[in-house]
Amino acid sequence: MANPNAGGRRLLPLLSTPHKGGRSALTCQFRCGNACAHDVANTTDNAYFGDVVKEALSRRGVLRAGALGALVAGAGIAGAAPAHADGQAATAGAAAETASRPGGGSGLRFTPVPPNKEDALRVPEGYKSSVVVRWGDPVLPDAPEFDFENQTADAQAKQFGYNCDYVTVFPLGRDRALMWVNHEYTDESLMFRGYTGGAEATEEQIRIALAAHGGSVVEIERVGGSGQWRLVTKGRRRYNRRITAQTKMRFSGPAAGHELLRTAADPKGRTPIGMLNNCSGGTTPWKTVLTAEENIDQYFVNGDKVPAKQKPYIERYTITTGTPEDNRRFDRVEERFDLAKHPNEANRFGWIVEIDPFDPDSTPIKRTALGRFKHEAATTTLARDGRLVVYMGDDSRFEYIYKYVSKDRYIPGNDRHNRSLLDEGTLYVAKFTGDSPEKEIDGSGRLPKDKEFDGSGEWIPLVSGDRSYVKGMSAAEVLVYTRVAADKVGATKMDRPEDIERNPVTGGVFVALTNNTNRTPAQVDEANPRPSNKHGHVLEITERRGDAGERRFAWSLVLVCGDPKDPDTYFAGYDKRKVSPISCPDNVTFDKDGNLWISTDGNELGSNDGLFVMPVKGKERGHLRQFLTVPVGAETCGPLVSSDQRSVFVAVQHPGEIDGASPENPGSRWPDGDQPRPAVAVVWHGKGKKIGA
Repeated sequence: MANPNAGGRRLLPLLSTPHKGGRSALTCQFRCGNACAHDVANTTDNAYFGDVVKEALSRRGVLRAGALGALVAGAGIAGAAPAHADGQAATAGAAAETASRPGGGSGLRFTPVPPNKEDALRVPEGYKSSVVVRWGDPVLPDAPEFDFENQTADAQAKQFGYNCDYVTVFPLGRDRALMWVNHEYTDESLMFRGYTGGAEATEEQIRIALAAHGGSVVEIERVGGSGQWRLVTKGRRRYNRRITAQTKMRFSGPAAGHELLRTAADPKGRTPIGMLNNCSGGTTPWKTVLTAEENIDQYFVNGDKVPAKQKPYIERYTITTGTPEDNRRFDRVEERFDLAKHPNEANRFGWIVEIDPFDPDSTPIKRTALGRFKHEAATTTLARDGRLVVYMGDDSRFEYIYKYVSKDRYIPGNDRHNRSLLDEGTLYVAKFTGDSPEKEIDGSGRLPKDKEFDGSGEWIPLVSGDRSYVKGMSAAEVLVYTRVAADKVGATKMDRPEDIERNPVTGGVFVALTNNTNRTPAQVDEANPRPSNKHGHVLEITERRGDAGERRFAWSLVLVCGDPKDPDTYFAGYDKRKVSPISCPDNVTFDKDGNLWISTDGNELGSNDGLFVMPVKGKERGHLRQFLTVPVGAETCGPLVSSDQRSVFVAVQHPGEIDGASPENPGSRWPDGDQPRPAVAVVWHGKGKKIGA
């Protein structure tokens, strides 16, 4: 729907403002509200790695392999990561056998895709790709076909939403499956002709944007017995569902009903409406989705007008002050987004949301026991004793890594019991220590004398049920203002902790740390060996005895990203003449053999983002190769490797989102040759071979 005020199109206020990183100004504005242009939210004096007093625990006293305590991988389409499986818990013996299985990348024998700026999804020779589902495709049976020029909110609420991030798949037999996809954010300047900002947008455009957020459940089917999958477009499609920023939800856990979650529309503080900016996520052993709300701060106005006692907390979560021109101005159609009138509404976002893809009538649940911050990922596994463990990152500069461990144990087949595991347990935050003398970590990127960036660490408890471990904060306050609680216990500041996944073969926990150009030379340490870290790195955590329920761990850097020709890069000790360049790791996943797959966001090396793979064990450890590149302006999200290793799913987010782009001047024509449309694609081998073979 065109903006009636589009006669002389003017740029949004920040589109011509200098910005950091490899992203375009459009991405910076619409995805995260120009987070990097703002002051760092974490102003505490918590120690950086290099400043932390050395702990008694030595990395070399920690076993790097042990019982995985994960889940048995499902057949066919089921994902290979622990909780992407068929939901059955492994026995301790089976887990130990899985963890000791040799991993190392056997079968990775494809020719890497070279860096490029093509407006296409580029895959290795011998492989094919196709779109599974794109923005505007009908999801509900009565949804109309997509019409870019005549969009409506009613139609969008029944169609596939806008930008797509986290992807997971649940089998419905050999050749059918359910796919869940997050719709992280909207870019109204690419969705509508003549868009000049939320203040001048039509109310219908704002309602369309509200409906384009959230997530989708769609049925997909295999094509001709191959690794290709497509959207089911005929028949009942009884599981298909759209969840939006206006879907009714409920709170559970210790903070549910607390006064900080109460509003005029919900005086009991138990029934929030909608979810926003859902980035990565995870699945549970009982086959539900955990989807992570991330950059929720940008949707609100008048954060400076909340009661005085709330202002420090609002600032810690970078909530918008005033009513800036570039804000989407959801408050114009729903008053709840005006914090001057409803100061607690922002507290109702920033959670992990559980959704049952097999019950389209179920109510999504915001699980307060998992804490509130800019969630990136919610990866589950099982401790050796059967307790549920959830790993989470807070995706901002100098923020933290978290872990939740349930009080009770997972019981296979007892869904009623198992769904209570996310309501009572202990939430931890990570603290790290390097093991090399500070003089050996000089900011040059040179390895210390022990030839590895590594150290030890511990998980610090924040809250357990109704018990707070943070002085001066109640349990509910810790959960609503988790960042503040982590500040108080001295957690370690990280470089944008994004996706966190556990290796199904080794049990190692891998963390993508995307970048942090704000790190100064004085803040360089062993886990962050470069100042102005624009390319990011990948960190591995190995918990004591290989048990996800343990509080102590070892860590090491497996990748220090960038151009392999640069001396400050590191590829797990592998010959850098043979690896692909990589910048800004974002999402990670594993195939059944334990190979690490890494997608990127904001490539600082001047080429399109992509998907990479490397072994993490054996002589090929660190041999990173680029498997695909996404079109111009796009970010690589997902990704997901099927457990039969015949399909790789990727979410191609924000294609064409480059400076100067508009519907009149598209930055990309992918995937259909006209306006760019975010989409989920699948890649498979043309001769039916295993991915990577």
